[in-house]
Amino acid sequence: MSLKIGIDGGGSKTELILVDAAGAILARHTGPGCNPSHLGPDKARAILIEALQHLLARAHREGAQREVTATQLYMAGAPAFWKETATGLTGYGKITTGLDSLPVLELATNGQPGLVMHAGTGSFISARAPDGTLHYAGGLGWKFGDPGSGHDLGRRALARGLRELQGWSPRTALADRICTYTGIATYAEISRFFYTADDSNARIAGFTPHVLELALAGNQPAQLVLAESLAEFVALGHHVTTRLFADTPVACGVSGAILNSPSAAAILRALHEAQAWPVTLNFITEPPIEGVRRLLVRL
Repeated sequence: MSLKIGIDGGGSKTELILVDAAGAILARHTGPGCNPSHLGPDKARAILIEALQHLLARAHREGAQREVTATQLYMAGAPAFWKETATGLTGYGKITTGLDSLPVLELATNGQPGLVMHAGTGSFISARAPDGTLHYAGGLGWKFGDPGSGHDLGRRALARGLRELQGWSPRTALADRICTYTGIATYAEISRFFYTADDSNARIAGFTPHVLELALAGNQPAQLVLAESLAEFVALGHHVTTRLFADTPVACGVSGAILNSPSAAAILRALHEAQAWPVTLNFITEPPIEGVRRLLVRL
């Protein structure tokens, strides 16, 4: 019996599974994020290779000694980079690459027409049109936006909190939380901290759980940050559905811990109703790696 490897590589983590022909998971491994847009190509490639080695070592310890016949990579970042990287990998069977949007689209539509909104460190919308063609929107990365994403929410919230610390807005729990998060008490030092830290992108995105918690507790600046960012994301989703499906109602998956949080989910439902958006929201609690597993079974 042959084995297959599936990989979901994002900005915050790289998750791998080894499955048998029936799709049963024999081994797992989770490593650091490997988006080359964040880390650079050399480090991203090294993280992937190390993660593959860890997965096979774990599989061997657990008695899975069979040959790997196929590997599927669903990775954030430049597709051309991952295709080139795949050509240099040996010992992993036939290697194919795909966008990191495909696993969550699989979870959302099960191969049928529809779309999915996903937010992690970055965000994107993926859709399958009635004719079966695949489409991708957003996913532009931290330099250009990605509304609804961890980086966008963190960036917006930090900006509001820093204005509170400057004294131009009434001070709220948002400013206090930023001071606690950084361990720094003044605007100038906090600003310098984020501009000079080597991992500033990760630190900015890492503030998002605090934004969600504050919004749920009723902090108005955090609620406004969440509402503004999600309104942009829903506007993009509305545009995609209008272009691909006209007024035909379709399923819209909502994927990722950010969008499935109570505070974000409530705003999404309100925006859905207010805009008469012709979709059925389907909040997906399964992780993207489950979508990878289902795609491996189809292989």
